[in-house]
Amino acid sequence: MTGHPTKTVVISGGTDGMGRATALARLARGDRVTVIGSSESKGRALIDHAASPRLRFVRADLSSMAEVERVAAVVAEQYDALDALALFANRVSPKRQETPDGLEFTFALYYLSRYLLGRRLRPLLDAAPDPLIINVAGVGATAGRILWDDPQLTRRYGQVRAQLQAGRANDLLGVAFANQAEGKARYVLYHPGFTRSGADGHSNPLVRGTIKLLGAFFARPVADAVRPVVEWIDRPPSEPLTAIDRGKPVPQTLKTLDPGDAVRLATYTESLLRSR
Repeated sequence: MTGHPTKTVVISGGTDGMGRATALARLARGDRVTVIGSSESKGRALIDHAASPRLRFVRADLSSMAEVERVAAVVAEQYDALDALALFANRVSPKRQETPDGLEFTFALYYLSRYLLGRRLRPLLDAAPDPLIINVAGVGATAGRILWDDPQLTRRYGQVRAQLQAGRANDLLGVAFANQAEGKARYVLYHPGFTRSGADGHSNPLVRGTIKLLGAFFARPVADAVRPVVEWIDRPPSEPLTAIDRGKPVPQTLKTLDPGDAVRLATYTESLLRSR
């Protein structure tokens, strides 16, 4: 444990890769950490490894809106204030899947869960002295777009298209959150680049093996990739929105950070939630 002030941190997708490494690093600094993940066995393995009474694990399927609401309620029962919310949850789906809410799986898990957690936990974030949300996705990349005529990809699903669309949605989520007057949490969009993280979660063994092989030669170590995340929690940036792509600031004039598109996506998302 170091001399850093103790923080309270919630991490979605925290049982694997970068989320897990962030949880362990913050525990080493004396923080209280709640990790959200879909695998009970991975959650228990993390608890056994950390051996810390300051770590809590909540098993949840964050592609379900009801589960996100339940998680937010659990966190509100645990804590009076929240210093940082770190968003990592994502999983590749080779075939189109629908959630119990009738939503495309990647959209629901990778984007909508982050949207909902940020909003449902906002009162706890506002109760902290210097709150922060860190959204780990692909900011700075310009490939992919929101398919406004078919955001749920009912007609032209592809796993790459789904991932890229959700990544661009997360870019716009950060813009919309930072541009809203209410709430005092700062927002960081962070693209770590190719990292030795998450290959075990891919369903295709050939793809899984290829990613691991490439990762051994070209990917950043997980410890390097999460270092900025760990440090931001101690020292949040001063600006409402910070965007970092592999260590370099992203100009907020980039077309993928368009404020008009951010408003459009927020309007679509709220309409979607009302319809459910």
